[in-house]
This record gives sequence, structure tokens and C-alpha cells, in this order.
Amino acid sequence: MRVDEFKKKYGLDKEPDEDDKASSLEGKALQRALHPDAPRAGTPHDWEDWQRYQQEQDDDAD
Repeated sequence: MRVDEFKKKYGLDKEPDEDDKASSLEGKALQRALHPDAPRAGTPHDWEDWQRYQQEQDDDAD
């Protein structure tokens, strides 16, 4: 049985509501990807990557 057949058989082929999607892991991951915040923890390498990313964003804006 293919995935689409399975979903249709058990009624899982419907799109989730916006409320369901916003509170799901997928929705939260999408929000983090679209609106990155400063890391709350991590190694010094994580912070260096974050600062480099911020610098690239500033350079692209100019």
C-alpha cells in the first residue's frame, strides 16, 4: 500500500488547520527557520556562526 492510499484510507490526507500547524513541531521549526533568533546556548563556535550570519545579513542589506 502506498503512502497516499494509506492516508486516504484512514482519513489522514486532510491539511491541518492553521492552529494545529502553528503548535506542531513542523510549524515551530518553520518559524525558527524564517525568523532566526540569537542562540540561547551553545558552543563558542555556534556564536561565531551566528555573528558571521548577522554580518552577512547586514552586508546584503547594503
